[in-house]
Amino acid sequence: MDELFEKLNIEPRNKDLYKIAFSHSSYANEHKRKSDYERLEFLGDALLELAMSDYLYRNYKEDEGQMTKVRASYVCEKALYRYSEDFGFTKYIKYGNGESQKDDESYHVAIIADIFESLMGAIYLDLGYEVAKRVVLDIIVPYVENPQVSFFSDYKSQLQEYTQAEHTLPEYVVVEESGPPHDPKFTVEVRVDGIVYGKGVGSSKKDAEQKAAEEAFNKLAS
Repeated sequence: MDELFEKLNIEPRNKDLYKIAFSHSSYANEHKRKSDYERLEFLGDALLELAMSDYLYRNYKEDEGQMTKVRASYVCEKALYRYSEDFGFTKYIKYGNGESQKDDESYHVAIIADIFESLMGAIYLDLGYEVAKRVVLDIIVPYVENPQVSFFSDYKSQLQEYTQAEHTLPEYVVVEESGPPHDPKFTVEVRVDGIVYGKGVGSSKKDAEQKAAEEAFNKLAS
């Protein structure tokens, strides 16, 4: 892991924390270890929110709603997955036997994104907030300042992450189907706690749901 520490420009004190940060629950169970990355992920999630909020507040003049949307786009699952891939974090992940062979792309994307958070949590516990914040911003700010990649495309995921923070989940309801079989049209409402926040129309349920989620997310974030 020395290569990783050098890349992040850190001098770890407790290397065991970083081993935990990369240990999937299947690996921890298989090797009878007490900890996997999930508790560190919890810390890392909060750290990312705070570090990016502080950065945006100090460097941008947008209002609260716009800063919320920008922050969400750079700490969402898709973004964290990209950071982990670009910085080579994935090669350090330890799975139990057979776990890494699961043929489920979304499953692995989620784990790789979680690993980014758990690593930041480990840095925070080991070296303190200022070092952890510096690492977070060293990684993420170049993507913010040179937005060649758009992370803000899957509004369903964004909306779910946003509402999960309030301990609820969005519900998608098809309220109308029309058109011939070869050219159908679906109208979908997305509801949060029973309240309609968005409506979308598309040629497929999936497309209509994304449009409804975009409208809902923009309302909630503002």
